[in-house]
Amino acid sequence: MSMTTSSLFTPLQVGDLHLAHRVVLAPLTRMRSTQPGDVPNALNATYYGQRASKGGLLISEATQISLEGKGYPATPGIYSPEQVEGWKLVTEAVHAKGAYIFAQLWHVGRISHTSLHPAEGLPVSSSAIAPADGKTFTAQFQMADFETPRALELNEIPRIIAAYRQAAENARAAGFDGVEIHGANGYLPDQFLEDGVNQRTDEYGGSKENRARFLLEAVDAAIEIWGSGRVGVRLSPYGTANGMSDSDPVTLFSYVLGQLSARGIAYAHLVEPRASKAGGGAPTDDSAPHTAEIFRKAFHGVLISAGGYTGPTAAEVVSSGYADAVAFGRWFIANPDLPQRLKLGAELNPYDRRTFYGGTEKGYTDYPTLAEVPAIKA
Repeated sequence: MSMTTSSLFTPLQVGDLHLAHRVVLAPLTRMRSTQPGDVPNALNATYYGQRASKGGLLISEATQISLEGKGYPATPGIYSPEQVEGWKLVTEAVHAKGAYIFAQLWHVGRISHTSLHPAEGLPVSSSAIAPADGKTFTAQFQMADFETPRALELNEIPRIIAAYRQAAENARAAGFDGVEIHGANGYLPDQFLEDGVNQRTDEYGGSKENRARFLLEAVDAAIEIWGSGRVGVRLSPYGTANGMSDSDPVTLFSYVLGQLSARGIAYAHLVEPRASKAGGGAPTDDSAPHTAEIFRKAFHGVLISAGGYTGPTAAEVVSSGYADAVAFGRWFIANPDLPQRLKLGAELNPYDRRTFYGGTEKGYTDYPTLAEVPAIKA
């Protein structure tokens, strides 16, 4: 074992799960579900199975809880019987390797386009405010200007919480080991949380308690189905992805993490602001505040940190106690056996950003393992 990464390879209890190591597959949008219907398929099962290792935790790509919640073409859902059957292929492949997998439940809110759900109409959000910059995907994989979303009516919110509950139930039926509520990166729960977007004056706006209400209701719905030990939450304090901002992120997210801590959830999953563009290709910013360090004291459970890590920096954040595990994205895309490579201090395959989104097996299931192409020891 590499001395520089040894802290990543000690066991960890995460809610109801006993992990053999602390190298987690981050949720990674890949846009490769079967069309029409956004159905997971055998190729997806191969991809996840390749990245599964005994006692390891995988978090699925973001998975929409309803058609209204869809923001990107060819992303999978978990609201139809066909989608549940497709996900069974994935969970079976992961379990065959002795690993665990959580489903990340997703509603994108305003980060969407009418073409993706024409019958549902305009994207929805906490408030009728479009992101100030950037573009969104259409159903045809084209880039378009953001539309101004429709502010959700108060009486509509229960149906969205019900969709989270049903998605959590569907994840059980599909064989997942738990669920993660995607509250990060400027998607719908984040659009309620952060006051740069949320201008509501009802019980879902204004105070931090009110702005946190939507996320916490979604979390509570998942806990009803799974129990707290099988539910995680992803957050991005300081994140700027998708036009997000908050006037006082430390106070807001400390409150949210305190509420999650009180619920005894399996883990909190924090995106480092060094990777604030959430996969958009921006360089990491090492001068940004270290989220795990700032919020460690606010959350008393397992904390997973994600964003711009290497093996040594991941080991360092675990050794320091600021995080209990580290989620890897791009390096896990290119290295299906990433935990083994980190453990040995082996060379890593470079990733090809051009094949991240859409396509077939190229840049998806064709990256070699150490066994296939012995790598030079670093």
